[in-house]
Amino acid sequence: MEPPVIPRRASRAVRVGDVVIGGRSLVSVQSMTNTPTSDADATAAQVDELAAAGAELVRVAVPTREDSAALTEIVRRSPVPIIADVHFHFDRALEAIDAGVAKIRLNPGNIADREQVRRVIRAAADAKVAIRVGVNAGSVVSRTDEASRQAELARPMDELMAEKLADYLGIFQEEDFHDLVLSAKSHDPYLCVLANRRLAELWDYPLHLGVTHAGPAETAVVRSAAMLGALLIEGVGDTVRVSIAGDPVREVGVALELLWSLRLRPRRGVELIACPTCGRLQMDLLPILDEVKRRLADIDAPLTVAVMGCVVNGPGEADHADVAVCTGRGRAVLYCRGERLRTVDAEEIADAVEAETRRLAEG
Repeated sequence: MEPPVIPRRASRAVRVGDVVIGGRSLVSVQSMTNTPTSDADATAAQVDELAAAGAELVRVAVPTREDSAALTEIVRRSPVPIIADVHFHFDRALEAIDAGVAKIRLNPGNIADREQVRRVIRAAADAKVAIRVGVNAGSVVSRTDEASRQAELARPMDELMAEKLADYLGIFQEEDFHDLVLSAKSHDPYLCVLANRRLAELWDYPLHLGVTHAGPAETAVVRSAAMLGALLIEGVGDTVRVSIAGDPVREVGVALELLWSLRLRPRRGVELIACPTCGRLQMDLLPILDEVKRRLADIDAPLTVAVMGCVVNGPGEADHADVAVCTGRGRAVLYCRGERLRTVDAEEIADAVEAETRRLAEG
């Protein structure tokens, strides 16, 4: 069955190195390194890990001169376009552009001198470097005037975020610069949905989606899926980052699984289906599931494999999966694309599933 097509919001196409964000391109996946950028070897190694996991764009933090000095080497070694994350210091942005990055993440609200922002825009235009202009719920409220702060806090935050972004975009429009990607982020998924809907209504620039400060995996995955799923199913969003505290490689896998689940990207690798291990189980399924997952991790073919624990849902999943096992007491029935092949003993389940899956992947 052909996957359904989610109508996508029409947006400009912005080129970031060899990746196109927006237009008719697929939703791209990005992540961010957590190594000191000044350590070019460590950062380049993590970029390689992220790219191998499926990241198509990688962002690196550039808070210091030592960080921007390492960018030339990082960019040279990277298999994917590098984005420089710049706050406060406009000269870091200029240095990053000189180093060959494909995109700058810039928050003009952190750079008070508008002429400095203009210098960055002009340098980016000359180098054909894209810019992401972002607003964050944690930084749009005034901190210099208490009366203004209280007045802004009393307003709908999504409205305030869009207003601040409109103010920033005025500078880019005056400079006739349109290689822009927009973002509106918060730790609150609901606010992210409201804010990005506003952005989608106001501008045709592509949108970068993500929940910021999402926390550890157990909360970050839920918050990100809630926000990204809501917007992507509406056709809003052109590039995504799932933010998880810790190893950024995990972010890429979650983002890809989300896009695969929404049928916004063709799946790569095995989709593993398993029952929720209720009281009907007659054998310990989790060790078998873990072993099957480990053995099939290197297969790139888009196959579905079901490891089921009883006869209630097992045969139905077997009808729809490429390879399936339905377990019972000490044994399991092996299926291939709905056809019952044979019964195998418990200790043979992982071997049988792996052999049948590899046969299909190679055929």
